[in-house]
Amino acid sequence: MTPTIEEVAERSGFSTATVSRALRGLPNVAPSTRERVLKAAEELHYSIDPYASRLATGRTMTVGIVIPLVDQWFYSKVSIVAETVLNAHGYDVLRYSITGSESRTQLVRQIAIGRRVDGLIVVTAPLEADEEELLGEAGLPVVTVETVTQSFPSVACDNVAAAMTATRHLVNLGHRRIAIISGLSDDPMRFPIPLERKKGYLRVLEENDIEPRPEFDVSGNFSYEGGAEAMTQLLSVRQSPTAVFAFSDEMAIGAMKTIRDLGLRVPEDISVIGFDDHDVSRYVGLTTIHQPVAEYGDQAASLLLNALDGQEIGDEFHTQLSTRLVIRSTTGAAPV
Repeated sequence: MTPTIEEVAERSGFSTATVSRALRGLPNVAPSTRERVLKAAEELHYSIDPYASRLATGRTMTVGIVIPLVDQWFYSKVSIVAETVLNAHGYDVLRYSITGSESRTQLVRQIAIGRRVDGLIVVTAPLEADEEELLGEAGLPVVTVETVTQSFPSVACDNVAAAMTATRHLVNLGHRRIAIISGLSDDPMRFPIPLERKKGYLRVLEENDIEPRPEFDVSGNFSYEGGAEAMTQLLSVRQSPTAVFAFSDEMAIGAMKTIRDLGLRVPEDISVIGFDDHDVSRYVGLTTIHQPVAEYGDQAASLLLNALDGQEIGDEFHTQLSTRLVIRSTTGAAPV
């Protein structure tokens, strides 16, 4: 005869609700409690039926992660870490790729109406007010990464302050002709991050009486190839820059290739600083702004699990993680 969850509850000494939570790997179960429940289930040869569990709880036990630019390291890293945490708690993960505001709106409507997922993590892509309202009315728990809303908890960093740190590092090395390789040349998403980083860059220029030059602001499309092409454009201008701040490490590494292909030296002729602290950055000696990319995924998944578990978010509604300057070999004193 097949054992029941009631028998596991009786043997372990806990309620069926606690037993169910422990067996499904949900949070807020003491390790000692989970251990006793698992031991009782093993002794009775009881195994949870995932399909039956989903029917009983009214949950899909699936979480959606919405990401743009799926081929980029940042988004891959965030989603993989979040997925690992969610899988450990019994949730499957669906990754949704969006290419613009229209596809984002269409996806939000499908998710809100279809309820194919129990919760949603939205990475970087800004939500419109009506999209927030739609998700809120559907009662769907949502966590955003890198963007802040009034409706949902978020995990982000201070991009303005981080960009100021990067630019100030170059100024302190004596550079005054400082260029930026920014975001997308055509931005259908209207990403706020490049604008925030540019704001930090301009603020430091102003503090140091450095006049910004429009030709020193070139899009790199957050790719190696885009960074290389942007650097070619920057080197073609009169009085080309002595330092470049790229808004991602991929673009910075692409820029370095162009510099070296043209027979120039990094950092003796041109200093380069990136943003992210990509896994490859330490191996190419790239000076960069470290942001806790893996922690974004971990924190976002944890916040969502708490919301799915009915916990109050409290003071952690908007979590701001810290960044730091990592100085390596690609920045140096401005050439005389």
